[in-house]
Amino acid sequence: MRLFLLPISTRRSLIYCQKGIASSPRQLTWLNNPVEKATTRGSETWLEWEKHKDGWRKKVTVYGNKLFQRLPFEEWGLKSVPPLTAKRKEEELQGKIKSHVEYPESLLKQEAVQEVLQKYGSSERQSYHKKWFWGSVIGMPLSAPAALVPVVPNLPFFYLVFRAWSHWRARSGSEHIEFLIKNRLFEKRSSLVLDTVYAASSRGVSLKNLQQDLKASQQADAQLKIPAEQMLLSEADGILIADSLKIPELAPEVERAVWQVEREIKARKELDDDKSKLKSVKQDKERSR
Repeated sequence: MRLFLLPISTRRSLIYCQKGIASSPRQLTWLNNPVEKATTRGSETWLEWEKHKDGWRKKVTVYGNKLFQRLPFEEWGLKSVPPLTAKRKEEELQGKIKSHVEYPESLLKQEAVQEVLQKYGSSERQSYHKKWFWGSVIGMPLSAPAALVPVVPNLPFFYLVFRAWSHWRARSGSEHIEFLIKNRLFEKRSSLVLDTVYAASSRGVSLKNLQQDLKASQQADAQLKIPAEQMLLSEADGILIADSLKIPELAPEVERAVWQVEREIKARKELDDDKSKLKSVKQDKERSR
């Protein structure tokens, strides 16, 4: 299993597992693999709807894709990690299936790699996805009245089904990473390809700045000023990374992560600016008294 850790900013990284050679749709059946069969069928239907030039099917895919863009990139990354079945667990313990993690050494040292993996494979992460899995399941019966609308399918119900599946897969991916960490079943490999890509990125940040940021975050103190979060990639770098690693499906994952982190940094900066202005106004009032 080939895992990648891709720093998006000086504080957040994307995890991604390269897909192996999957079974073709003809080999999948509702009996031997119902989950994957349903997923494949859903993907095919979505692609067919996207091809429509207009109509409600096209509108559903347009708004749906905007909604999917907002789902946490960490969740999408964990979903790429295959679930840990009993058979796979045995094969990994016996060394029949080997795993390694590739990362840019110019930005992440081995200690930082371990820290990021532990966050993705933490019990807190698993509890979060478990909570929202059951929340989606509970919401399914509440969406039943929408089925009474003629012609248009029960979209709220299908969305909740998707969210339940998504959280289940993300939690399974997190459990798999936790298993690898506890049993030391993965090898860390620095990637020259990724180092080259990050060096060519239009938003490259020096290792020195990154190390200062990580150290400050780990030693957070009331009197310690933590460096501002900085972007390491732009959306355009998604294609560059995907082409360099020869993993086409990785491009949208990177683009989504960059888009989300950029928005969060911008929103945080605007909030800090508003707080500073409010504080300045209060100070001016106090002086004028």
